[in-house]
Amino acid sequence: MFDDLPADLARLLTLRVWHAMWLQRIDTKIAALQEQEAQQEQGRKSRPQEPDWIVELGIGNGRPPIEVHLGDCYAAGKRRRPVPRDEARRLLTAGVRACTHCKPDAQLRILD
Repeated sequence: MFDDLPADLARLLTLRVWHAMWLQRIDTKIAALQEQEAQQEQGRKSRPQEPDWIVELGIGNGRPPIEVHLGDCYAAGKRRRPVPRDEARRLLTAGVRACTHCKPDAQLRILD
């Protein structure tokens, strides 16, 4: 039936041990990857939802707003805070610059 296997018992037992070790290594790797995927999924579920609008803040005393962005804009800097739609509209009409990449003024229908 299995003619390609060694004929002596010692080598067959060695093959059996090697296969068992490989199966254990494979099972350990599968368990580690499943744990990693479960942790990533948990992280995605617990991540707060992105805001609809954000304002980029300046540097200095009071940190004045310098630019309004959509919530998922890649061009927004690190100094930012989420704002509601009404505040984003108010800031844009008060003269705060609109991002040229995500164009929040077009989304809010504010035309100059």
